Amino acid sequence: MNSPFGSIALVGSGEYLPAMRLLEESLIRDGERNGKKPLFLQLPTAAGRESADRLHYWRELGAKQAEALGVEQVFLPVFNREDAFNPEIVARVDNAALMYISGGDPHYLSTCLMGSPLWDALVKNWQGGASLAGCSAGAMVLSAHIPNFRLLKSAPTEGLGLMPHLRVIPHFNKFFKWIPESAAKVLLHVPDNSILIGVDELTALVRRTGEDHWNVFGEAKVHLLKGLPNQQLLHGETIQLPESSA
Repeated sequence: MNSPFGSIALVGSGEYLPAMRLLEESLIRDGERNGKKPLFLQLPTAAGRESADRLHYWRELGAKQAEALGVEQVFLPVFNREDAFNPEIVARVDNAALMYISGGDPHYLSTCLMGSPLWDALVKNWQGGASLAGCSAGAMVLSAHIPNFRLLKSAPTEGLGLMPHLRVIPHFNKFFKWIPESAAKVLLHVPDNSILIGVDELTALVRRTGEDHWNVFGEAKVHLLKGLPNQQLLHGETIQLPESSA
C-alpha cells in the first residue's frame, strides 16, 4: 500500500511567527506520525531577489521558531533556479516532517521551482507523508495559475499545479482594502471550474493526512468567493474542497 499523502496548509500570512506556532507544531507532528523526521525545512525561494539582510531575517525568524518547537531547522538556500537543481540541496528534503514554502514573489517562485529536481523531491516527500505548507506566495504557487495582483488586467502566470482547481488570495483582509471583491472575481481570471479562496492574515486552511475536509486555523477568516456558495469560515470550521491532482 502506498504511504498516505501528508497534511497540507494554505496560509494567508505569518510564517514562523508565535501566532502560528501551534499550527506549525501540529504539521510537524503530523509528519512524524507518518514516519518523517522532526525537521522543519524552510524554503525562502520566493524572497530570493530580496536583500541579504531580508534573507538573513527570514532565516533567523525560522530558526527561532524551530528552536521554540524543539526541532531542527533545515534552511534551504534556494534563491534562484540553478539552486533548485543542486543535488546536495535536493537531498536535504528527504524525510523532513514539515516543508514550508514561505512568502515573497509567487511568479519568481514558480519560475525557480517549475520542473526542477527540488520540486519533484518536495512532492515526493509530501506524497510519502510529510506535511507541506505554503504561506502567501507559497500558497498561491500551488495552484495551476497565479494572478498578477499588481497588474490585474494581465493574464495569470503558470503555477506548480499541485492544487489545480484552487486559487488562493493571501492577506485577504488587507488585499480588499484597495480592490472591491466583485472586481477581483473578474480581474483574477478565475475559470468557472475553479474555486477562489481568500485567506486572511495569521490564518490558514489545512487538510490533514487521511481527511477529506479542510479545517480553518487562526485569528481571522477564510472566505469562499467563487466555485462554492459564498461564505466565511472561522477557526475550527470545516469545508469540503476538491482533491489535489497529485
